[in-house]
Amino acid sequence: MDFLTQTLSGFTAMSHWEYIAVGLSMAYLLLAIKESLWCWPAAFFSTLIYTIMYWNGALLMESLLNFYYMYMAVFGWVVWRKGKAANLNITSWSMNRHAVLISLTTVAAIVIGYVMQNYTHADFAYLDSFTTCFAVVTTYLVAKKVLENWLYWIVIDAASMYLYYEKGYYPTLALFIFYTIMAAWGFKTWYEEYEQSQAKPLAQL
Repeated sequence: MDFLTQTLSGFTAMSHWEYIAVGLSMAYLLLAIKESLWCWPAAFFSTLIYTIMYWNGALLMESLLNFYYMYMAVFGWVVWRKGKAANLNITSWSMNRHAVLISLTTVAAIVIGYVMQNYTHADFAYLDSFTTCFAVVTTYLVAKKVLENWLYWIVIDAASMYLYYEKGYYPTLALFIFYTIMAAWGFKTWYEEYEQSQAKPLAQL
């Protein structure tokens, strides 16, 4: 009950710009699941709002992360637009390739977490570094239409939910519960399309 009350109070305290950013973020997810090119403009403008909002709130690392997301929105637009003409399909990476990616990203997260833990006043330094580093990598996987990006997002969002719960950011926690559900739906949708695309060449034989 306390969680619900604080969540509703948090949403009430949100500014109009935050509501717009949240709406655009949800639009990005829905459009990305449908593989619509227009997911990237939605991502760009939502992260633009967050970049300015976090910068004004002195959350510099969060602001820089969202600035990176803005760049990736442009990158994703270019890749998907070119891919539309070249018939860019959903791909699946091998376990070995994912193992290398996870290992390298984990090492980077540990190093950054150590620095944040010992040289800054950051809370949950390692967990925050983990979610940030993997979010950076996973955004690239979305742009490249790698199927497993949704599995990464499920783990990232679940870890972020714990972080936001411990920090008392209940409205953000509620949003990330929604994001986790959407990521699971996204994986199901993309997986079904990937399976269909793999079955077509076999049917033609």
